[in-house]
Parts: sequence; structure tokens; C-alpha cells
Amino acid sequence: MEFLLDPPYGAGPTLGRVNAIEVWRPHERDVVRFRDVDVFGLPALEVVAGIRRNVEVVANEDDDGFTARELYLALWRPFAEDDDPAETEGYFFQSVLVARPGYDDTPAEAAARLAAGQEPGY
Repeated sequence: MEFLLDPPYGAGPTLGRVNAIEVWRPHERDVVRFRDVDVFGLPALEVVAGIRRNVEVVANEDDDGFTARELYLALWRPFAEDDDPAETEGYFFQSVLVARPGYDDTPAEAAARLAAGQEPGY
């Protein structure tokens, strides 16, 4: 798969490269999986439990989403409504973002990553 960016996005070493891809809740017939976990078809807390079988997942401090920092896999919903399946926006995740390591680094974190011989995330 190749993505052509016009104009090129990013800065420095990531100029013109795809740094992140975000998928929004698709139609019911489409399925988005992380390994064996149906990201949009299962209730949000079941998705988190399923992903936690493979990697650490933490609750976000500033919203009702969750993040697997090791993979930079971010799961988002506008609010939590874990007891009401009819309230789909809060019961299920609405988007998932996967990004390259360091995608949301601060300038100091990017400098430390570069000093350690890794590519900066932005």
C-alpha cells in the first residue's frame, strides 16, 4: 500500500511519510480487528480486556478512551456508557488510531529518542 501526500506532511525525518492511520466505526458489515479482537463489534470494555491479553492498555486521563502505548494503538469514544448497549457511542469504541512509535512525543521526548538511536516520532 502506498500513500501519496500532496503537499508532503510531517517534519524532519518523517516528512512525506504516513505517521498515523485512524479508522472510524464502520458499517456493521465491515470488521476491524486487532489480532482476534473485533474493535468495533464488541463492547469497549471487552475490547480492552481482549487487547490486554497481548499488551498493556491504560485508560486515558483526559477522555474515555484507552491507549496501548507499546503499539501506539489508541481507542476512542466520546463518553463511557458501559451499562447501556443502546447508547452505541459510549458502549462501543468509535475510532481506533495506530501510529508509529513516538507519534505524540514532546520535543524533549523526540530528542531523547533520537539520542538513543531511534527515529523521532514526528
